[in-house]
Amino acid sequence: MIKPVIIVLLQLMLLTPSGVLFAQHASQKPNIIFILADDLGYGDTEPYGQAKIKTPFLSRLAEEGMLFTQFYAGTSVCAPSRSALMTGQHTGHTFIRGNKEIKPEGQYPIADTVFTIAEALKKAGYATGLFGKWGLGPAESSGDPMAHGIDRFYGYNCQRQSHRYYPTHLWDNDKKVALSENGNLEYTKSYAPDLIQEQALQFIEQHAQQPFLLFLTYTLPHAELLVPDDSIYRQYLGKFEEQPYKGNDYGDGATDGGYTSQLHPHATFAAMVTRLDKYVGEVMDRLERLGIDDNTFVIFTSDNGPHTEGGADPTFFRSSGGLRGVKRDLYEGGIREPFIARWPGKIKAGMQNNYVGAFWDIFPTFTSIAGVAAPPHTDGISLLPTLLGKKGQKEHSWLYWEFHEGGGRQAVRKGKWKAVRLNVFKDPNGPVELYDLDKDRTETKNLAAQYPRIAKQMADIMQQAHVESAVFPFAKGE
Repeated sequence: MIKPVIIVLLQLMLLTPSGVLFAQHASQKPNIIFILADDLGYGDTEPYGQAKIKTPFLSRLAEEGMLFTQFYAGTSVCAPSRSALMTGQHTGHTFIRGNKEIKPEGQYPIADTVFTIAEALKKAGYATGLFGKWGLGPAESSGDPMAHGIDRFYGYNCQRQSHRYYPTHLWDNDKKVALSENGNLEYTKSYAPDLIQEQALQFIEQHAQQPFLLFLTYTLPHAELLVPDDSIYRQYLGKFEEQPYKGNDYGDGATDGGYTSQLHPHATFAAMVTRLDKYVGEVMDRLERLGIDDNTFVIFTSDNGPHTEGGADPTFFRSSGGLRGVKRDLYEGGIREPFIARWPGKIKAGMQNNYVGAFWDIFPTFTSIAGVAAPPHTDGISLLPTLLGKKGQKEHSWLYWEFHEGGGRQAVRKGKWKAVRLNVFKDPNGPVELYDLDKDRTETKNLAAQYPRIAKQMADIMQQAHVESAVFPFAKGE
């Protein structure tokens, strides 16, 4: 007979350093963590060739998982890209197709009829959380994250507010959390990304013994360029030549949007990326401490290409990884993203994959992993066979994007071919540029005149893929 004191000792041995029992997940559905950086370029991290910025934890993630070389965001700016992610539909179908601001704070809300990944997995028994930036509708609107399957939300509801790293408030579910120590130049004490990270790690702790779906929608390294003065930042000071940036400094009337001045923009941007990497490392460490690492599927990616605002210098850092374009472009640099997946014991370590996929594949992939029904209306394909190294992976006939700014833009990827149409508002049936990505990944040689039949096929796909929206009418330039 085992004595009671021995039972107590055995129980204590199962405790993690934080005092939480290891999850018993022999029959538990896998946890899912989706890490979404903000405006991080294809070439901004070491696994994708970055030479000036250190990202050791992302390197480890790639070494222990699968690195994708041809994965794409929903489009080239925040809100519609996130809408494509959450709904499993490309930007010719998804509800939100542009960055449309509303007052006093927030973006145009997704409709209450829109069905999201979080809603699907919540119905399947998953605890759901989103920590970071939302941007799909303000509190108490039809786009409130709590109305779309999110059990716990903490962070920036509004994209415009997220331009500031020392904001006057954040949101905890539908409650505004005042940060009274922030707001003026001398009162910048609570760095919002750190606060958000603390809450995210607590969520993992609280739900370690049940399946959870966690979106970590970090704002780093989105403009403005600003980080705490700590060891991460100081390792880059003096390392690069600097061109100071004059912006809209903190103070009365300058806390809503805008970007602060920065004497060391290169060092600051590098520190922001390394700080993002540190957050990824903290998540991995927490999973290991809780004993749920091998039952947790993790993805790391970015919402669109690198930005040029606030003193950012994507040319200096080669942020697009040698690809053409940046944020707001539908060339490869604006939409092709880093994409790393890790699942110990399920995804073979150290793999590189050339599968051509996009954000709308995430919804059916997650439902496949969770063992629930696929979304009713999706443009996506489950990546699970590829991730598990199995045969039978379906492939896209084509991928489609549209962008509702800059005169209107469309793009199609079909096999090795990439087509881009500019100035859609002025001429919806205008000519397309055509590129062979196998031979010209930098999209410098327009082959439309040489291959008119293929150019027409791509233009036909653009017409087929776009379904006009009353809220975001492409034909009217909105």
